[in-house]
Order: sequence, then C-alpha cells, then structure tokens
Amino acid sequence: MCGIVGAVAERNITAILLEGLKRLEYRGYDSAGVAVFSNNGTLERVRRNGKVAELEQALAGEPLVGRLGIAHTRWATHGAPCERNAHPHFSGSDLAVVHNGIIENHEALREQLKGLGYVFTSDTDTEVIAHLLQHKLKEQSDLTAALKSTVKELHGAYGLAVISAKQPDRLVAARSGSPLVIGLGLGENFLASDQLALRQVTDRFMYLEEGDIAEIRRDSVHIWDVNGQTVERETVQYRDGAEAADKGEYRHYMLKEIHEQPAVVQRTLENRLGHDHVLVQAFGPQAAELFAKVRNVQIVACGTSYHAGMVARYWLESLAGIPCQVEVASEFRYRKVVVQPDTLFVSISQSGETADTLAALRNAKELGFLGSLAICNVGISSLVRESDLTLLTQAGREIGVASTKAFTTQLVGLLLLTLSLGQVRGTLEAGVEAQLVEELRRLPTRLGEALAMDTTIEKVAELFADKHHTLFLGRGAQFPVAMEGALKLKEISYIHAEAYPAGELKHGPLALVDNDMPVVTVAPNNELLEKLKSNLQEVRARGGELVVFADEQANMSDGEGTHVINMPHINDVLAPILYTIPLQLLSYYVAVLKGTDVDQPRNLAKSVTVE
Repeated sequence: MCGIVGAVAERNITAILLEGLKRLEYRGYDSAGVAVFSNNGTLERVRRNGKVAELEQALAGEPLVGRLGIAHTRWATHGAPCERNAHPHFSGSDLAVVHNGIIENHEALREQLKGLGYVFTSDTDTEVIAHLLQHKLKEQSDLTAALKSTVKELHGAYGLAVISAKQPDRLVAARSGSPLVIGLGLGENFLASDQLALRQVTDRFMYLEEGDIAEIRRDSVHIWDVNGQTVERETVQYRDGAEAADKGEYRHYMLKEIHEQPAVVQRTLENRLGHDHVLVQAFGPQAAELFAKVRNVQIVACGTSYHAGMVARYWLESLAGIPCQVEVASEFRYRKVVVQPDTLFVSISQSGETADTLAALRNAKELGFLGSLAICNVGISSLVRESDLTLLTQAGREIGVASTKAFTTQLVGLLLLTLSLGQVRGTLEAGVEAQLVEELRRLPTRLGEALAMDTTIEKVAELFADKHHTLFLGRGAQFPVAMEGALKLKEISYIHAEAYPAGELKHGPLALVDNDMPVVTVAPNNELLEKLKSNLQEVRARGGELVVFADEQANMSDGEGTHVINMPHINDVLAPILYTIPLQLLSYYVAVLKGTDVDQPRNLAKSVTVE
C-alpha cells in the first residue's frame, strides 16, 4: 500500500526521502512525490505518475534542497493514478500533507470546505485533510495543536505526515489504523510507514500507537496519546541486517524469498519444540490456561493467509478433534456472527496491519470469544499488540508482493497451534505429537529437497508460456494448497487460474478442460490418492494436459499429455507445506516467461491497510 517517508535534519534530506521511497516500493504503488521546505524559504513539490525512478529523474532535472520534507508512494483508492492525485497534497503554498489510509467522511468534509472557499485540485480524500488543517490553523496557529483538532473530524484510517513553511522546525504526524514509525538520529529525526525505509539512516525506532500524535523536531520528539496525554514510547534498536532489502544473487525478491524457506522455517521452529512435544508457552505465558478451555476455533484472514487457515482446519479437526471455522476477514466483519461457547479467535496476517483482519479482531472482542491469538510476522504490528496471544512466524522481511515464505511459516505456526491445543486438551492420539515433532525437525531439509527441483520446474513452466487459463486440483488439505497455487499464478503471471477439489470436476469445471487449459495437481501418497488418479483420468479423456506433483511413492509416471514431477516422500500432515514450494516455483518461472513484473504485479499491494 501507500508509503510515507519524512525527515527533519541539518543536512539536505531529499536523497534520504528518495531512498526511503525506493525501499518502500515492495508495498505496491502507482505514483510518487516529494515536498521539501527549500533553503530559499518556500515549500516546493515534485510529483510523478508511475515508478519512483521517474520521480528520481525529475528531481535530477529540478533538484530540491532543504532540511525538512515529506515523501510518498500512492496506491490509488480515490481518484485515478495520475500526477494531480499523487501526494504530497498542498493547501495554499505553505502546507503539505501525505496520507496512508481512507477518510470515510471525505465527501461531507469536501462540501463543507468548498463552502468555506477552498478549491480542490485532486479527486483524493487526502486533499480534504490538507484544507481542513489549513482551516484549523486560522483558529490556532500552532501546527501540532491544529493537527490534534483536525483528526477529531476525520472518520476512517490514516497515517499522516505534515509540514508547514510557516513552522519549518518540525514534522507532525498522526496515526489511526495505519502504521507509522519514528526513526531517531543524532541531531536529526525521521518518520516512515515502515522502518525499512529508514534503515539507511538509523537503527533506532519508536513506534506510534493507535491515536498517537507526534511532533518531530531535529533534536526532540514529543508524543500525545488518543486522550491528549503526553506519553513516551519505547525506543527499539533494530539489529537485523539490511540484507533483506537486497536481492543478492537472485533475479527477483520472490525467488530469493522462495529459497529462504528452509532457513525461515527452521527459525520459526527454534525454541518452540521440546524433545517430543511442542512448547505451549511459545504462544505466551497464559497460553496453556487458555488453550485448556478451547472447544472451538474461528480463523479469520485474507488472501494467502486465508488459505493457510483452510489447511489448519483439516489439522485442527483431524488431529486435535476441535471444530474449526475459517472465514475471509472482509466477510466476517460485516455479518452477524453466532459465537459458539469457548471459541478461540485466531487471526492470521503477514504484516499485522491488514485492515479487514484488524477490524475483524476488534469486532471479535465485542462478540464474546474466549480469547484471541495472532499468527503474524511483525512483532510490533497492531494485530500482535491487540491480541491476547501471539506466535511470530520469523519469516523476516518479505518484499515480493506475492507471499511465499510468509505462507509456509504461517502453516508451521498453525501446526504448532494444533499440536499445542491437542496436547493441553489431551485429544491427540498416542505418539502423534512426538512423531510430528520429529517430522518438523526434518522439514527444513525436505523443503531444501523440493527447492532442488528448481531446474525441472523451470522446464515445466514452458508448457504455460502461451496459455491463458489453468485449473488447479487437490483433495483434502491439498485443496487449499491448490487454491494458493492458483492465486500465485494469477497474481504474478496474469494467467486466469482457479482451484477446485478434485472430486468437484464432474460438477462443472470439467466443461472447461481441453488441450488449451493445463491442469495442475498435487498428489501426495495418502488415502485419497486412488480417487485422485481417477479424477486425473477424467482430465486426460477430455484432452487436458496434466502437470502432477506426486509423491515419489505414488507410482505415477509420465505419459502422453501427463507430466509427473516426483516429490520427496513426507508425512501426510506436513505435505501441504512441502507441496507449496513447487507451486511457487512454477508460478515464478511462468511469470518470468510471460515477462511480467514479478515482485510488483500490477494493481496489487503488499500490505492491504485499507478496505
């Protein structure tokens, strides 16, 4: 989604702002801009539709030099992607605003401000903020006080950064539903929507909480909470290397992140496995007490995380004997929910700032759930802070928009949750936990074996070079894996792809099958294998071309129109994690052949912080 960078310093900050925007490109955007209080005493702005590189080129032609500034990458929500809708937005010639989020009452505010004589030059909801703040400055000249008054009239989600030519000693910010972090320097301070944007200038950060207002000067930071009280936020030193922002030897971030999966899965398992059992306290000091009361589980998530939740439903019910419902967060938050007694609410999100998932969690708190658990990759995110229990997935920074390592670590976290619930409630069959713990220890090696098939899968991808549609099939817990495979293919190659339970073929999808629509199937060696083989015969009888990822013990082989890729044998419970890897690689290599933007696919954003 949109990205914010701001700085106040004793040196020229334009290059810092520009580098920050480059580091936020992974979030997805369609335009970029920068505003600087220049050394000649005026507020100057440059904006461009398209990539940050175009903004950089424009700045090379008309340099901005100053010690106070804000910058932004925009993902369109109100108004088409174009230069006049790009941020920063001005009110007059002395006030600039950048904004992440959505102002829901912008239409009413726009009409009110038009009545006061303000002229709008964009279609955005953000320009409303700029003019409203300008109006408040007529009543109270202090910029921070005016911002406090302004946000009281805003309904919706926002992360705001504001500078004024009349008060050039400060950068002011506000956070409600959209993350902001302050970077602390020596004689200079910074602001961003993601700490990654500031890693080139500092390793010390202060995270704003819901409702916070911040006044950031060169040598001081003051923060007020939602009640207007002065507060201090903890300073955190970021010690991870910045190499996550570097592709290294890989052509794309996505390929790098696919190949990082053995390491991040290993990291996710660290300090969470005992000799023959899962360490329940890894979920928090109160986890065992809460888990003992759980009789039902409700999982809520979006996109890839939703698919992880669907896999977990099979695990929770088959292994732990706990009824489980899984729902898309954007649907859950807007329907009347009947909560079963003693239900644990589980939210899953890579960023922990996904708007619909956060809203669902907040709604759940009013509905009488037993407690809440977040499976998340970002320890300082809103989802983590607002949940009773947390399991951090330790995937590290994921920059490619199409999620890969975040998904597999979510699956690992959900399996740990399943075993923990079964352990505490005494519902696991004898020996199951010990066996699966041993299998989990070997999982990183198995994932490495799957990654070693890279060259084979690259060759198979050539079958899709001229195709426009693909069908994915799976049975049991592999059906959500097929859904994830279809999502990856459509996200980055723009091939229309759908997933179905293999048993549903005769109920409609078979009508689509011909020699122009490849069918991708995941086939672990389990009790559903023979039924799946029958489904595949139905495809071949209609001339469909099959790509089958099959367990090496499944006794499947190549034939006319059938391409079998043998997978390492693995315990059926862990198969969904393993079989995700080749589907990711297939999507990647198809996208490369298609020549699409693998890391930043069109129309998509990494962190969906608005509805």
